Amino acid sequence: MNNTQEPASRYFYSSSLKLHYLDWGNEDAPLLILVHGMHDHARSWDWVARSLCDQWHVVAVDLRGHGDSDWSPDGSYHTAYYLEDFVRLTEALGAEKFNIIAHSLGGNPSARFSGLYPERVKKLVLVDGMGPTRPALEAWDKQGNLNRSRDWLEKRQVAYNKEPRRFDSVDDAVQRMMAVHKNLSEEQARHLTEHGLRQHGNQYGWKYDPRAGLFHPEDFAIHLSEYWREIAAETLLCWGPKSWTTNPAEDGNAKNFKSVTTMKFEESGHWIHHDQTSEFVDSVRFFLLN
Repeated sequence: MNNTQEPASRYFYSSSLKLHYLDWGNEDAPLLILVHGMHDHARSWDWVARSLCDQWHVVAVDLRGHGDSDWSPDGSYHTAYYLEDFVRLTEALGAEKFNIIAHSLGGNPSARFSGLYPERVKKLVLVDGMGPTRPALEAWDKQGNLNRSRDWLEKRQVAYNKEPRRFDSVDDAVQRMMAVHKNLSEEQARHLTEHGLRQHGNQYGWKYDPRAGLFHPEDFAIHLSEYWREIAAETLLCWGPKSWTTNPAEDGNAKNFKSVTTMKFEESGHWIHHDQTSEFVDSVRFFLLN
């Protein structure tokens, strides 16, 4: 593993948005696309990318409204737009067939793409990226689509009017990161924070658009399982018992895939690739090569 290698920043366009991705080189190797989760960024994959870029052409994308990609001017963060952005990325890369590793929110466009274009995905790794849990879906059903739509409108207005969080120093933001994500080492927290901040005058704020976390009921009008059932690629589902999500091997989700392996990372929560980086990299490498 090359611990000092740095990626090149590249850009592509989806609709009117200028979107960013990191290219880790080794262009003649098989392509591996990394897709981060909610309120995260492409540099979150650095430890994984450095470990795998010796055997793959690793590309890590910043989703719209995240990292160094543009924010949507009108706050358009529907799941269909993330999917369109992913399609535009593959076009920019000239990629016919490739592997995908996707975390959390990133699992949504990745799974949808893999189901819509099954012939183009070699292998798929979903890292706690199964979408809404069964309890969440049941709560939504109980709330009702009309109430959820009204709630969505109100939350968007709050997000528009809310003063963004600002920090007086990078160290303050690092402490905030460590307070929220208690499993991170100080080194991890500082790396994620430094790449996740944008300077505003004498203060700092997170790069992500706070509106990116608001889902409209129509975002999940088609349940992800309809896409999962069409995926031809061998799929690895990674889960940690310290996460707030449910185990796909036990909640029935894994049964929707044609060829699936589930793996439990005993010491991990939602961020498996940070909580057990070495174990995660070794498992993914074995899966992709075999």
